[in-house]
Amino acid sequence: MKLLNSYTLEIKKSKFIAYYYEVDTTKEVEKILEELKKEHKKARHIPYAYKIDNNIKKSDDKEPSGTSGMPILNIIEKNSLNHTLIAVVRYFGGIKLGAGGLIRAYSNAAKEVIK
Repeated sequence: MKLLNSYTLEIKKSKFIAYYYEVDTTKEVEKILEELKKEHKKARHIPYAYKIDNNIKKSDDKEPSGTSGMPILNIIEKNSLNHTLIAVVRYFGGIKLGAGGLIRAYSNAAKEVIK
């Protein structure tokens, strides 16, 4: 398990902090997500997606369905990444972004963190 990069994006006072990891097992994924939850206690959501060979999973972590986990997974797949976890920590800034805004924010954060 190795942190390859992180990237912070701010949109309408909400902060999106993307983390890009190289992972080999789902146990590593679980450990990383636990650590992120401890580190970012005040974050509202930590959606993520990962791909380890044929083991693929995504989570919206209480964001509206399809607005966060899927856009992150799409970036992983478009870039043909494997053994990859991208998690995006969101601090809510008080202004709702709407479904389209969330999809763009999570997509952009995932795109930037793998550059």
